[in-house]
Amino acid sequence: MSAPVPVVGVGADGLDGLAPRSRRVLEAATAIHGSPRQLELVADLGVPLYPWPSPLVPALPVLFGEIARSDAAIVASGDPMFHGIGSTLARIIGPQRLHVYPAPSSASLAAARLGWPLAGLDVHSCVTADPHVVLATARPGGRALVLCRDASTPAALARVLVDAGLGESALTVLADLGARAESRHALTATELTGAIEITGASARWSDLCVAAVEYRAAPGAAVVPGGPAPGLPDAAYANDGQLTKRVARAVTVAALDPHPGALLWDIGGGSGSIGIEWSRMAPGARAVAVERDPGRAGRIRANAIRLGVPGLDVVEGAAPAALDGLPRPDAVFVGGGVTAPGLLDACWDALRPGGRLVAAAVTLESERVLADRHATHGGTLTRLGVETAEPLGSFTGWRPARPVVHLECVKPVEPSEEGSTP
Repeated sequence: MSAPVPVVGVGADGLDGLAPRSRRVLEAATAIHGSPRQLELVADLGVPLYPWPSPLVPALPVLFGEIARSDAAIVASGDPMFHGIGSTLARIIGPQRLHVYPAPSSASLAAARLGWPLAGLDVHSCVTADPHVVLATARPGGRALVLCRDASTPAALARVLVDAGLGESALTVLADLGARAESRHALTATELTGAIEITGASARWSDLCVAAVEYRAAPGAAVVPGGPAPGLPDAAYANDGQLTKRVARAVTVAALDPHPGALLWDIGGGSGSIGIEWSRMAPGARAVAVERDPGRAGRIRANAIRLGVPGLDVVEGAAPAALDGLPRPDAVFVGGGVTAPGLLDACWDALRPGGRLVAAAVTLESERVLADRHATHGGTLTRLGVETAEPLGSFTGWRPARPVVHLECVKPVEPSEEGSTP
């Protein structure tokens, strides 16, 4: 195997900000590959420059081989492993074939300018994602950094915050961090939205910007809680009655064990609550909601956007047929259709080793299916009963909800699969 390919991070200050070792690596390269903006920053080195092709990802395996054989280098923005090309290369090519030389990331520079501790700070990338992603963690009193796609992102973010009752949130747009043209603009989400709508003014900053947010609720606004805890209020979901209620939902999501990068199949999605809360629980957690009713499928999409997980995938169709071609899941929740012939077997077969299957039943027929499954596959069978205090005449009494039976199973890892990623 050839020597690892150097991937060098470059800040907006270009060669002036490069560490001596990073500069020596680029000077020794036979050629430098990267985006046009990064290549422009290192043009004074006099090394041949090659911009990335478009689309890049399909071309990477062959192109990377040519780069490695020719002793060329790659330049990236800031820290290549922080929402950068380094992460893509590590995933597609393999980390052992890279030698990364990071520069400060835009998040590090923004936190330094603001005096915000970076540890524990929510960082969202809107380079490709919808700005609604911030709502998954938006909590009044909290803070976040948003990596912007271009100069229009802060205005789109402001509109999302205003619509969510967070119009008083403070927005600080930091542009061209590290460059001589670095700028800072502070205003509220409401002020930015009003300025764009009233004057039609173009952005006051460049495309190379980061938005820092301090969340504040508008007076009297009903704000959906942000954060990774399961069990959002039932009222947070638009629904037609097909909704896993709050307590059962919290138990279900915990049993499914959300973790970074994991994929959930939410079968019989209803209002999408399980897939939505799974996705909010861990960075990069993904969900596919399978729902046969078109009206409910549309409602799932709307709920997902409003609750901060616009990337949730919705598949319209009846399971198990609708499962064909879906990526292999790390966890499966069957909230509807337990009695459909072959459904549980199809989910179990598709599940990754070490993954979890959780199924719910509210009828005698579906309870019987789960009891039989428990007898053959083991796991944990639980019956949940919840009572809520409600008015009873001039007094208060307990109103029981319909009991829910839960089956939770973990798929065994075969000896040959030890060490595989679930």
